[in-house]
Amino acid sequence: MSQSGEISISRVFDAPRDLVYRAFVDPDQLCQWFGPAGFSVPCETVQSDARTGGFQRFVLVSDADPGHRTPVDVALSEVVEDELLVAHADIGTGGTGRIRLRLEFLDQGGGRTRLELRQDPSRGEICGDPEAAWESSFTRLDSLLRRSL
Repeated sequence: MSQSGEISISRVFDAPRDLVYRAFVDPDQLCQWFGPAGFSVPCETVQSDARTGGFQRFVLVSDADPGHRTPVDVALSEVVEDELLVAHADIGTGGTGRIRLRLEFLDQGGGRTRLELRQDPSRGEICGDPEAAWESSFTRLDSLLRRSL
């Protein structure tokens, strides 16, 4: 994490760029991998309009206490298919946690994709440790992508 508190994560996935990008914008895929350890996203809660000016909406549900539900409302400010997602996300009722997120999908050749993630500070607002939350999500995403190939 940088001095400004910005989170920066680089991760290589053994899948083509279009498949990695689709996992972020396709509701049927997003619900299978997104969320920090101990949380899931019920597929019926996911809405996605993946275009500049579009949105994504879903609910994070605690596995330990299914009554603990956190709505997530994402405004997509820039979308370049298979290449870039830039968004602002309001997390929780009344947008108690607001983050800015930039995801770049870079072709690494050989059917591999490097994801470059930048996120504004949000430590403690959502799930405690955002880097660990992303890493646990990406572990599940790896598994989903392997099944898609």
